Formats: sequence, structure tokens, C-alpha cells
Amino acid sequence: MPIDATLAYDDQNIFAKILRGEIPCNKVYEDEWALAFHDIAPQAPVHVLVVPKGAYVSWDDFAAKASAEEIAGFVRAIGHIARENGLVEPGYRVLANVGAHGGQEVPHLHVHLFGGRPLGPMIAR
Repeated sequence: MPIDATLAYDDQNIFAKILRGEIPCNKVYEDEWALAFHDIAPQAPVHVLVVPKGAYVSWDDFAAKASAEEIAGFVRAIGHIARENGLVEPGYRVLANVGAHGGQEVPHLHVHLFGGRPLGPMIAR
């Protein structure tokens, strides 16, 4: 069920629990800024979720409140994961769903990193 991205951060969301180690994940990468793990319902041969370690509901929340170091660290983590998974060539997709209209289901900023096959059009027509 899509969520309202303007809600206050809920520290009981599933990604917060994964970050605290309360729920296991199939980790791909971790540093001081981000945690990345395989999606439990992959939509492509490579489907990795990348979450910042800070308490941010959505991309706009992150852009408004995160430090420059957090933003740079998160973006660099996404690029590192793409390179390490051999996605730079022939290409990949980074997707962040925000709010109800964007289809966001977990109220913690996260991006989906997809690759490993042609992904088709950006939005279903």
C-alpha cells in the first residue's frame, strides 16, 4: 500500500529494522552512509535495494535534511554497487518511488537498482 511521503519518520518500518539488525537481509554492500541488499521479490536479474542509514522518509526529505556528506556517501554507494555488479555496461536503472502517486511502500528512502537484462520502457504505457 503506497504511503504519504510527508509523514514523520516511523522507526518501526522494515528498513529501519533491517538497519538495526533486527531483521536479516542478503547484504550486498555496507559503509557508514548506506546499506544495500538483494530485494526479496526481484524484478530483474539484479535487483538491489540501497537505503541510507539516516532516518529519511523520501528523496525530498533526504535532500532537505541530510548533510552534504550523507548525500555524497549515499550517491557514491549506488555508483559503487552498480560498478561492482557489472551494470555500468550495458546499463542499469535507478528508481526511487516517492509518496502515494509514486508507489512508495516503505516509509524509508530507498532506491532500487535494476540490471542484468533490457528493462523496457521507463513507465508502462
